[in-house]
Amino acid sequence: MPDSARHPFHGVILMLMALLFFAALDATSKHLARTFALPLVIWARYTCHCLLMVVFLAPSMRLKLVTTGRPLIQVVRAALLVFSALITLAALRIMPLAETTAIVSVSPLMVALLAARFLGETVGRRRWLAICIGFGGALIIARPGGALSLSGILLALAAALGFALYLVLTRQLSATENSFTMLFYTALTGTLAMSLSLPWFWSGPVPSVSEALLIASTGVCSAMGHFLMIRAVHHAPASTLSPLTYLQLLWATLLGGLIFGQLPDRWSVVGMLIIAGSGVSIAMAERSTRKATAAT
Repeated sequence: MPDSARHPFHGVILMLMALLFFAALDATSKHLARTFALPLVIWARYTCHCLLMVVFLAPSMRLKLVTTGRPLIQVVRAALLVFSALITLAALRIMPLAETTAIVSVSPLMVALLAARFLGETVGRRRWLAICIGFGGALIIARPGGALSLSGILLALAAALGFALYLVLTRQLSATENSFTMLFYTALTGTLAMSLSLPWFWSGPVPSVSEALLIASTGVCSAMGHFLMIRAVHHAPASTLSPLTYLQLLWATLLGGLIFGQLPDRWSVVGMLIIAGSGVSIAMAERSTRKATAAT
C-alpha cells in the first residue's frame, strides 16, 4: 500500500479491535471448556474460521489462497499454533483469564531468544536486560505461595513456547508468502488435525442450539481478530503496532472481571506491567535496529 493510502491512526484502532476479539475468544473458550471437551472447542474454532475464509476469500483469491512455495513450513507453523491454542485452553480451564494471558505474553521475549538461533539476529545488551526483567515479571505472577496452580503455570509457559516458535516461522515466511495464504493454512491445518482427533477425545453433552452458536462464535472471533490485524498492518508499520499487543492484557483483565469475577491481585498486576514493559522495550529496540540498518 502506498504511504499516501496509509492511515496509522486507523491501524491503531484496527489493532485494538483485533485484540478485543482475541480476548473475547479466550474468554468464550474458557467458559465453554467448563462443559465441553477441549478438542471440540478448538475444532469448532478452526473449522468456522476455515469456512469463513473459503466463503469470503476463495471466490476472489482462488488458487492464490493455497499457493505457497514452502508448504511444509506452513503446516509446521500451523501445527504449532494449534498446539499453543490447545495448551492455552487447558491453562485457562484452571487459571484466571488475565494471569494466563499475561504468562502466555512472555512469548515475544522467547522470540527474542529464538531469533538469535533461527533467524541469525543479534541479541544485544538492552534486549537481554528486557528479557530477564520480563521473565522476572512472570515469576512475580507465578510466585511461590500464590493462588495460581503450578500445572496451569507450566501449561501457560508451554503454550508461550509453542506460540514463540510459531512467531519465528511467521517471520521466516512473511517475506515471501501472502498473509491470507498463511492464515488459510493455519485454519485448514487446524481443521484437519482436530477433525481427525475429535472422535478419540470428545466425550460429554451434546451442545444445545445456544451453546452451538457460542462454540461457533469462537471461529468468528478468531477470523475477525486475524483479519483486523492484517488490515492494521496495511495502515501502520508493524513496529508501531507491536507494542500495542500487550493491551490484550487490559481486555483480558476487564473480561475476566466482568464474566468470571476474577480480578488479578496487586502482585499479579505488577508482574503484568513488567512483562508488558519488557515486551514494549524489545519492540522499540528492534525498531531502532531496523532504522539503523536501513540508514546504512
